[in-house]
Amino acid sequence: MEKKNFTVSVYTENNIGLLSRIAAIFQKRHINIESITASRSEVNGVMRFIIVVQVTEDQVKKIVGQIEKQIEVIKAFYHTDEEMIYQETALYKINSAEFVDDLNIQDFIKESNARIVTVTPKFFVIEKTGKRHETDSLYEKLKPYGLMQFVRSGTIAVTKNEMPISNILEQFDTTN
Repeated sequence: MEKKNFTVSVYTENNIGLLSRIAAIFQKRHINIESITASRSEVNGVMRFIIVVQVTEDQVKKIVGQIEKQIEVIKAFYHTDEEMIYQETALYKINSAEFVDDLNIQDFIKESNARIVTVTPKFFVIEKTGKRHETDSLYEKLKPYGLMQFVRSGTIAVTKNEMPISNILEQFDTTN
């Protein structure tokens, strides 16, 4: 079976230690996590972990099954890249002297649909939201211009289809 990117969404109540327990399931199977993010879901008191891995479909099915058996989760799902709308955010810190000296960098920023979020006498920071290959492409273009730091978020994603997860999650709303 061919390996491909899968996004695993895990919905759970906000309990201490869940992140390490979820990651341990992947570690036991010797599967590298490409990206992991955690945030509140659309329902109060319910967290959503988004985990991106490159595995076979058989492997991801087993992982989701293990997560649901071994961890107190509300629900776990997996999706292919084609079933998701996903983005990441990257920040690039550039030496301000390079910015002043070369106006081509401003063209890179504009062409890449990025924006400058901070300017100081010593550096400026560019923000880019997009697919990983887009943030990587801007990184390569900016390297010659005194790239001082680079950081990217994990993948965030929503499904393209209408998922009934909100109905399932509403019973766990802690504000009721």
